Amino acid sequence: MNDAVLTRDRPLLVNRKQMQFALDEGLGPRARIGLIVLATDNTMEYEWRRILGPVDGVAFYESRLYNSPDITPETLAEMEKDIEGATRLILPNGRMDVVAFGCTSGTCVIGEEQVFRKIRAARPGVACTTPITAGVAAMKALGAKRIALLTPYVDSINQIMRGFIEERGVEVPVVGSFNNPDDGQVARMTPACVRDAAIELGKHAAVDGVFVSCTSLRVAEIVEQAEAAIGKPVSSSNHAMAWHALRLGGVKDHLAGQGRLFRT
Repeated sequence: MNDAVLTRDRPLLVNRKQMQFALDEGLGPRARIGLIVLATDNTMEYEWRRILGPVDGVAFYESRLYNSPDITPETLAEMEKDIEGATRLILPNGRMDVVAFGCTSGTCVIGEEQVFRKIRAARPGVACTTPITAGVAAMKALGAKRIALLTPYVDSINQIMRGFIEERGVEVPVVGSFNNPDDGQVARMTPACVRDAAIELGKHAAVDGVFVSCTSLRVAEIVEQAEAAIGKPVSSSNHAMAWHALRLGGVKDHLAGQGRLFRT
C-alpha cells in the first residue's frame, strides 16, 4: 500500500491553516555585519565568533570569495573582480549596517577606496571596513604613533603595507615577517609563536604598539598575553576589524578579555 493511501485512511486530528505569529526585529537588532571571507581562510570566522559571541544584539553573515592560496601582489589583485559579487550574496534582501572585506594585504594591493567602491556597488551607502582600515583606526584610537608590523608575507607585500600605513599617519619603524606565502600553512602557525614574535618586536624602544597582519593568523586569544608582556597595545587583522565593525555599526560595548582595544 502506498503512502498516499495510508495518509487518506489516517484521521487528521488538527489542521490549523492559519496559526498566529508575531514579528520582532530578527537577529542583529543592534547591528548586522556582512563579512567577506577568502576561500582559503581558516581563521576569521572562528575569531569573530570568539570576539563577538558575547555581544547581545549583533549578528554577522559571511560569503566566500575565491583566492589563490599563494599570496603575491598578482594573486591579491585578482580578487578585485569578485568583491561586488561576494557582497551581493550576503542577505541580498536584508538590512546590513556594515560590510567588512576580509583581506589585509589584498586591500593594500587593490586600494582601500576601490574595495569600498566594489562593496557599495552592491550595497549603496553601507559603512565599510577592511583589516588594514581597521588596523590603522585601532592604532590611532589606542594612541600608538609608531608601531611594529608583524606579518607572514614576502617582503614586497610588507613594503606595500608599510607604505599604506605610513601614508595614513602611523609610522612603521619595525617590521618582522614569517616569510611564508602559503595561506594554508599560515593558518597553522601556532598562537604561541605569533605571541612570541609580537613580544619580540613590541619590546623595541622605537615602537608604542604592535599590529599583526593577516586574517589567517590566530591572534585574538593571545592579545592580552602580549600586551601584558610589553606594556603596549597589540591588535591584529581579525581583532581590529571586529572592533571597527562594531563601532561603525554603533555598538560601543567594552568587552572583557579582548585587550586594550575593546576597552577603547
